Amino acid sequence: MVTVSIVTPVRNGEKTLSRTIESVLHQQYKPTEYIVINGDSTDASLEIARQYEGAFKEAGINYRIISEKDEGVYDALNHGISVASGELIGNINSDDWYEENAVKTMVNLYARNPYDIAWSDIYIRNNGRIIRKKARIGKIWTTNHFCHPSMFARRQVLLDNPYNKKILDADYDLILRANNNGLRIVTENVPISNYSTGGISTRKSFKNMMHRINMKYDTYRRNGYSHMYWFYCVIIEAVKFALV
Repeated sequence: MVTVSIVTPVRNGEKTLSRTIESVLHQQYKPTEYIVINGDSTDASLEIARQYEGAFKEAGINYRIISEKDEGVYDALNHGISVASGELIGNINSDDWYEENAVKTMVNLYARNPYDIAWSDIYIRNNGRIIRKKARIGKIWTTNHFCHPSMFARRQVLLDNPYNKKILDADYDLILRANNNGLRIVTENVPISNYSTGGISTRKSFKNMMHRINMKYDTYRRNGYSHMYWFYCVIIEAVKFALV
């Protein structure tokens, strides 16, 4: 049996945290443990998380709540990973949630095709619209088919390649570093997570669009990728600006 840990970073997520927690609780394949990292919330997030202690105990899932000040979501993820015990680790943010088949899908994929890092399809939910984003790895590495809310990885890989807490796109930076290091990266085409728009990656303004272009391009260059990726960054952000 493959052991699985799920990590959720949260700061002031009282409006959506219950939905996230319950999506982990009701998985078809029960994770070994669930770790909620509360980043010094000033709302009711901590109290909401504590309400589920009995339910997780009844389900046989080790449930841990760590509440402390941190340096942001990626710092919280690194902490959660460092104390996790599962062979595989998934992370789901407090405004996103899993489908019931999420852990089962990624464990089955690991059994068929042992991976270092993998992700699957997600549903993007934007003002009542639902868009299915398909997971894929192409000849050119882009974020078009990268789905961080559905990403699972071997714990040791994440320990050896921690998120860079100083940058805003540390998730994709990790993927590019993993690819450069020859790690085994695979995908699955089953929707397992739901992603809510509204964060910095989708906030609509020309200023934010330019910020995301520069951020993405810096990540490519930092990892040794071609100057030509600047054109990709401009195109993808322009499309998002028009459609999202």
